Amino acid sequence: MSMPNNVPNEAPGEGSGRTRLALQDRIAQWIRDESLEAGDRLNEQKLAESLGVSRTPIRAALDQLEARGFVERRRNKGVALLAPPPVAEAEVTSPADEDELLARIAHDRQRKALPDEVSERDLMERYNETRVTIKQALVRLADLGIVERRLGYRWKFQDAVWYSEARLESYRFRLVIEPAAMLEPSFRLPPDWAARMRIQHSAFLTQPWTEASPIAFFETNAAFHEGLAMASGNRFYVDAIRRLNRIRRLSNYDWKHGSGRVEISCHEHLGILAALESGNREGAAELMRKHLEVASKLKAPTPAGAVQGAPLREP
Repeated sequence: MSMPNNVPNEAPGEGSGRTRLALQDRIAQWIRDESLEAGDRLNEQKLAESLGVSRTPIRAALDQLEARGFVERRRNKGVALLAPPPVAEAEVTSPADEDELLARIAHDRQRKALPDEVSERDLMERYNETRVTIKQALVRLADLGIVERRLGYRWKFQDAVWYSEARLESYRFRLVIEPAAMLEPSFRLPPDWAARMRIQHSAFLTQPWTEASPIAFFETNAAFHEGLAMASGNRFYVDAIRRLNRIRRLSNYDWKHGSGRVEISCHEHLGILAALESGNREGAAELMRKHLEVASKLKAPTPAGAVQGAPLREP
């Protein structure tokens, strides 16, 4: 785990229903993580910044949540939470066909098989998919900050080259802030979040590894590190980890370390959770330090034809 957070400026009626549903789930998760209750106000701008998207898709997702009875727009008062919407527990471990297409696009981009700028028709012909399917994938990639919409039907991949020096610097930075976050006086581990993380990590230890698994694994991995930063109660730790996750997201979808490293990473994360739940925050911080030190030394094989200085895949 800087990239701009640009996304397509679609009208609320545009974009796929699946994309809006996914954003609704992320908003539901954010509401749970922020411990919001009925009557609390939801700020569109804060949601957009927290989730790394523009206000347009946030507004569309809130409209859908209002239709479902979870929020209400009040004149001159913004959006009020009527009841916390349910969180989809198994979404991240159940890759859909769209995930597989995202994995193929990321895979090809990593190998420079795709140029910096592509048209929807280019991708339709390359992957033998309909415009609707391609656009759904591109909207989701835009939501993740990987592409941005250009004029017409063209899309541009963001510039986020992960040089070896920058990668090492990012790990040195994480080695400082991530263990420290768990030692903050304000640190509080949400039990429901910890339980959800345990379920998601355990699923990777039992489910077969597929082409789409890197997407689900990275999102779980990113959620784990971001969740611990949020538990610190310090907004600056959270902002730093979210920034790193946005950059890491570009390269981590093309996983090169095999399912064996995934198992090790999951066990290391579960060990950190166990230490925190037992009240041993110092032990958890040391486990996090060791986890990041090992990850920083992993090197992915350079694919044939790859350009020196291309993004490295990291856990």
